[in-house]
Formats: sequence, structure tokens, C-alpha cells
Amino acid sequence: MKSRSKSLRKSSNFRSMIPVSRSNSQSFDVVTIGSSNQDLVIRVPHIPVAGETILGNQSGLFLGGKGANQAVAAMRGGGRVLFITKVGKDLFGQNMMTHFYREGFPAEGILVDSNELTGMAQIWVAESGENAITVAPGANSKLLPADLEEFTESIRLSGVVLMQLEIPMETVSRAVELAWQGGVKVILNPAPAQLLNPDLLRRVWLLTPNESEATLLTGVRVDGVESAKKAGQKLLQQGVQNVIITLGERGSVFCHGKGSRHFDAYQVEAVDSTAAGDVFNGFVAVAIASGKNLEDAIPFASAAAALSVGRPGAQVSIPTFDEVHQFMKAQEASGIFSN
Repeated sequence: MKSRSKSLRKSSNFRSMIPVSRSNSQSFDVVTIGSSNQDLVIRVPHIPVAGETILGNQSGLFLGGKGANQAVAAMRGGGRVLFITKVGKDLFGQNMMTHFYREGFPAEGILVDSNELTGMAQIWVAESGENAITVAPGANSKLLPADLEEFTESIRLSGVVLMQLEIPMETVSRAVELAWQGGVKVILNPAPAQLLNPDLLRRVWLLTPNESEATLLTGVRVDGVESAKKAGQKLLQQGVQNVIITLGERGSVFCHGKGSRHFDAYQVEAVDSTAAGDVFNGFVAVAIASGKNLEDAIPFASAAAALSVGRPGAQVSIPTFDEVHQFMKAQEASGIFSN
């Protein structure tokens, strides 16, 4: 195991993170490579359909992007995180850079493109908590394979490389290749949904699709636990080592070479599910980088996602490690949740 800034160890009822010394300043628990977006969020009675104009309620500007959300989640989950992203040379980009520095990310990972605007996302959030998202990639589309070369050592020395698909696929492929060469575990959240190269899938340690993404990747219509298990097995046959299919309020299904297991979700009142999947991925990544197995990481990540669903916005909704710890203790003490 490579050196880590944090390690997980068992307590009587929870896995706590304890800081330890770091011998190599280039080594990170998690390297997240992905998008940064300025989110415009509008709350609506329901998600509009094509041609429909509806009157919304509250609106707001939030910092988002799947890459940034997952990086912030891993950071707040207790890890030392290098976030590699690209923003525009505009006001939104400047605000993001300030925010990332305050979160504690190394400055060298935040790249700037002078010719593209910062990525933007339009997010509709229904009263039910469901959401619909449209993204204009902007500078995210200019995060290219050549940009990763200066980070080769950090990628190969990391505990986990965590990625999504809001940046060019050739960049994702190059990052997977660098991680593979270093024997580093790759967690890939295949969103937005698209078909993936079989060679890439064979180098992915953990794939984390939701229902629609798993459906696209396998041809199995995923609409519940049993269909998720079938889709997970098909993804394993394609070469992925481990699969977690997230099912929203129905929890998640973990598939691996020896079988599958359903994990319940923590039941909370949904306010905004925008970043829930990203929070789940970030907390899974930091737990795995710290030496825990997936069956321990999933409840930890599920608790973090549940807390985020109860709050509006993307990154502003992401809980800290201490908040997740206290939430899990309260759930266990009440007997509401057991898995």
C-alpha cells in the first residue's frame, strides 16, 4: 500500500479516519480528474417536457460539475485530494479557483483555458427532489491528454484515481492508462451515459453507473434490485473488476466476482438530489484509498449521499466526515438502519 495522508481503522461501530505522516509530497489519497461547472439551479413544480414553459420558484448559482463535486466530497470525506480540472479565464473561473483553494486543493491542478468559458450547467429541481441537467462543457472540453503529463507521478503514486465523463474521452483513457501503469485503482462514474471501449473497461477497478447508465452499457433495463444484479454481472463479463449500480432511494447493488449484494439506502426527506451520486463516489473513493473494502465503503458513502439529498445545491450540500460519522451513529443507535 502506498503512503497515505489518512488511514481508516475500525472503532466499535464506525470506521474513523486518523491522520498519519506522509513520506512523499507527490502522493495523494485520491486524484480526481474531471469537470468544473457553474450551476444555475431553478426549482420547479415538475421537470418540463419538450415545448413546455413553466413558472419556476427559487433560483440560485452554485459551484458544481461532476468532477468538482466528487473531488470536494473526497476532500470533505477526509482524504488528501489532487483535483485536475480546467476552467475559463472569466469571472466564474476566478470564483471557482478561489473556492478550490479554500477547500484545500493544490493550486497546480486547477488549469485555465484562455479561449473557452467556464463550463455551465442548467439544473431543474422538481418538488419531488428529482432533477434534470443540461451541461455546456466550455473549458472542460479542453482538458486534454497532454495536460495530464505533468501529473504522471501523482497519478501513479495515488491510492485511487476517480473520474467521470464530462471531459474528453481521450483524456479519460489516458488517465486510466497512467493509473494502470502504476497499479492504481480506477473508479469510473460513467456519466453522462455513453458506451465505453472494452479495453478501457478492462482497466477499471470499480464502475459506478446509475440505473439509466447501466441500462445503456448492458442492454438490460435496470428498474430494481434484481435487474441491477443482472446488469452488474454483464459488466463484470465485459472485464470490469467491481460494479456498484446506484438505485437512488432503493440503495445500491454491489457486484463482484463472487456474487452480488444489495445495500439499503438511508431514508431521508429529499430536497435536491443533484450531487448525491457524486457524493457517493467521492466518499467511496476516499474510503478505498484509505484501505477499506467496498462492503465497508458503501454504507459510509450512502450516509454521505443521504445527507446531501436533504440540502439544496451541489457542492454546498456535501457533508463533512464528522457530519457523516454523527449521522451514522444516530441511525445505528435508533435502529433505523442496519446493513
